[in-house]
Amino acid sequence: MASNPLQGAQFVLAAHRINQLPEDTGAEVAFAGRSNAGKSSALNALTGQKSLARTSKTPGRTQQMVAFNLPPARDEAEAGPRRLIDLPGYGYAKVPEALRAHWREEIDAYLKQRTSLRGVVLIMDIRHPLKDFDRMMLDFCEATGLACHVLLTKADKLSRNQAGQALQAMRKSLQALRPDGFSAQVFSSSDLTGVDTAREVVRNWLVQPRG
Repeated sequence: MASNPLQGAQFVLAAHRINQLPEDTGAEVAFAGRSNAGKSSALNALTGQKSLARTSKTPGRTQQMVAFNLPPARDEAEAGPRRLIDLPGYGYAKVPEALRAHWREEIDAYLKQRTSLRGVVLIMDIRHPLKDFDRMMLDFCEATGLACHVLLTKADKLSRNQAGQALQAMRKSLQALRPDGFSAQVFSSSDLTGVDTAREVVRNWLVQPRG
């Protein structure tokens, strides 16, 4: 396995509003997904840390925007701070409507206003893709011109043929939404399928200026 460009991630803070996030400098990549889609497990697999992001049998535990700092790469020391942002997940959990409305507003504002944001990694269960929350996030990315990379998680639950068909269908759906800037891959945090590919996508975003 290749060296991990996301190694050394460290928890910084958890924010209820975007103005509580770290200073809007450098570059960051956001992770979004419905509760129970495997977002925390994906973050842990990508960073190579078993408990960086909380995993729970109770979906919807991420109730705030959680910021993680990455150490500067040797050849990128002058590029400024690099971060991963774990956005709140909902859709499966029993979250009060008032809180859902709050997070819709905050996520919308975050995607539109955060100048250090380079792209969104959208986590979907490969067996249940493109739910309402997923489509909302894709719409947000489309409206703001943000790159979005879809991780079809829990690919180990399907046969290779089934996973391939699901990926083809997802790519077709993304192509209809936006010809460029959207991409997708199969992923499994359990057997590390697709981990290197996803890490490279995130690394590339973090070293490029926002268009």
